[in-house]
Amino acid sequence: MQNKTKKRKINGTSAINEALLQAGKKNKNVIYFGEGINDPSSFYGTTKNLMKNFGKSRVIEMPLSENGIVGIAIGAAMRGKVPIINLHRVEFALLAIEQIFNNAAKMFFISDGAHKVPLVIRLVIGRGWGQGPEHSQSLENIFSSIPGLKVLIPSFAEDFKGMLLSAIEDKNPTIIIEHRWCHYTYSMVPKKYFKNQISSPKIIKKGQHFTVVAASYHIYEALLAHDILNKIGIKIEVIDLRVSRPLNIKKITNSLKKTRNLITIDLGFKKYGIGSEIISQLVENDSKIFKSNPIRLG
Repeated sequence: MQNKTKKRKINGTSAINEALLQAGKKNKNVIYFGEGINDPSSFYGTTKNLMKNFGKSRVIEMPLSENGIVGIAIGAAMRGKVPIINLHRVEFALLAIEQIFNNAAKMFFISDGAHKVPLVIRLVIGRGWGQGPEHSQSLENIFSSIPGLKVLIPSFAEDFKGMLLSAIEDKNPTIIIEHRWCHYTYSMVPKKYFKNQISSPKIIKKGQHFTVVAASYHIYEALLAHDILNKIGIKIEVIDLRVSRPLNIKKITNSLKKTRNLITIDLGFKKYGIGSEIISQLVENDSKIFKSNPIRLG
């Protein structure tokens, strides 16, 4: 019999599916809302076997009304349930923006902590067939600007599972931005139920010449650049942002004290992006931290 603590190499899709199944078995208050949640495609394979394990009372097919879905989920969360919502593309959440920004995010504050909203909203980004300009955006900067929300941007399968389980146990609303191409990337993931921290970035590769801050699929591009530049003696430090709200720049600051050079890579638009906010905070804290002008990509 396989040791449950042992790590195996699985992809992001399997890691998410495993987290959803383990969370539901651990906590009977976990419920699942979605459009096409029981469709044969099973939301890129991530919701596979949920209906088989938990039935229609906990795995609920919802109408095409994102505003209604999120509103119902907020009410259920305030009454003790832990809803996990699949809204497919990130743009679909725009139809529920008032519920997310004004109700889910603010409920804890306007009730002086009396009401909590343990709600997880999963949103997919990344271009693919037939999506065009309306379904290929990355809007994490919009959600990251709202107090009361946590915004997670996992890159590796281990974080897909561990950060999702942490979000499910959190007492307030969390947005998880999933890049569809990261669903198919593999890494070592524990079989057991485990949580990864959802409070700060992580240094993936160490270097001394340049600091590169990226997230999600762009981490893989940064790692490719690391290997290429390493061959000609340029050592870049690659930091996986992981969390865009709360934005914790301590590790980025410490890295910059060493490298003095920075490149930020946004998943979405460069202007008004997460990279802009990172650079602004760095300059506010120490205007002389840069040896050269920082570079934003997006």
